[in-house]
Amino acid sequence: MKILLVRPPRIKQAITLSNFMFSEPLGLEMIYSVFEQNHTVEIFDMMIEKLSIEEKILDFEPDRVGITSLCIDVLKVIELSNKIKACNSNIITFVGGTQALLSPESFFEPSIDYVFNYTTKDNLIKFLNNDSNIEGVYQKENSFKDSFPKGNNEYMLPNRASTLKYRAYYSYFGYRPAAIMEYGLGCESRCNFCLRWRIEGYKEIQIDRDITIADLNAITESTIMFIDNDFLSSRQKLSSFLDIIKELDLKKNYIIYGSVKGVIETQDLLKEFVRLGLRAILIGYETFKDEELMNYNKKITSSENFKASIILNELDIDVWASFMAHPDWDKDDFKNFRAHIKKIRPQITTINPLTPFPGLPLYEEYKDRLLFSAVDYEKWSFGQLIIKPSKISVRRYYYELMITYLYVNLFVNGNTKMLKKFGLMNVLRIGFGAVKASKNYIKLMLNG
Repeated sequence: MKILLVRPPRIKQAITLSNFMFSEPLGLEMIYSVFEQNHTVEIFDMMIEKLSIEEKILDFEPDRVGITSLCIDVLKVIELSNKIKACNSNIITFVGGTQALLSPESFFEPSIDYVFNYTTKDNLIKFLNNDSNIEGVYQKENSFKDSFPKGNNEYMLPNRASTLKYRAYYSYFGYRPAAIMEYGLGCESRCNFCLRWRIEGYKEIQIDRDITIADLNAITESTIMFIDNDFLSSRQKLSSFLDIIKELDLKKNYIIYGSVKGVIETQDLLKEFVRLGLRAILIGYETFKDEELMNYNKKITSSENFKASIILNELDIDVWASFMAHPDWDKDDFKNFRAHIKKIRPQITTINPLTPFPGLPLYEEYKDRLLFSAVDYEKWSFGQLIIKPSKISVRRYYYELMITYLYVNLFVNGNTKMLKKFGLMNVLRIGFGAVKASKNYIKLMLNG
């Protein structure tokens, strides 16, 4: 059997971190590793490819086509499945990914045969065997009324060679090419704006050591980005990883997501990690206001954020800071926010409007102020304003966001240091992403 696995193209109007981070389709690489045992499988990354889906279907002649998804991809995924069925109505279509886990009903469509609410090796094999009832999978032949226990995606050893022709494109800010992997699943923080604990579970589980070692050995790129929600969630976790990379004698650049609390509690281990290749930490400072940090359930204070920034600077670890612009901010708040960023001086800064995704506590809190409904899928990209501002107009909000964005990128972020570290071409590529995001904010401001 021939199986095509598709990552849909990103919609043009989306403002996302893909302007700066463009990672491999890790979930598809895992599915590939299961399917390839007895079938001919190919990954078709439409974020890179120039071919249309019709041209690819004609060329590859698949028996089954699977499509991964985010919230903003819903309409595009349905459009692709319609086109696939128009090419050949006998092709079996199946959809998975984050959106299928959070809102599987988005894909209960005539042109979609199976919706994977979550993915495991077991249900993938049963799908290939055409089982009538598969745990974790909704089937059109059952009118999508399948019932099964709640589950989570299984971390399976990905086949990195499955995306060989695309790997030169995958990057994280100035690090290109870069691979991604995960060392621990789940998150126990439960910040009320975050989807990760809903996607992976409330309790962190460390991935099998043998899978981690095999995965590390399979990665040829010089840079690895770990997508754990908090790589610094415990001293035991960080210490065990350092033991692995010392055992394997790996010479890589490492980038991680880390919490403020983790930075403060593991600074001695971070010092060793720097010696072994740690280059940057993506850290969610989120805001400069303690009351907002408390409302977000961050369990940290603004003074602890500042303390973490000092520690990371002393350890010479680049800080890629993320913030959320609250819809209740006024002009003075944005001004104070800019001063706060200048004070902590991260190397790279990303700023997005607070986004209360459906199913999260924040959604219920702000549902009466939403500018878009839950089914306006393409608006939910983290980059667009979703909650109506209370103190300034929508247009003024976007203006302040754009001014802040330009100020941070032109006057705060370490551009000279980045130029020395990443080289001119990579810095220009990052700059292009910043310009693209700014242009999108200008359009949104004018439409506001």
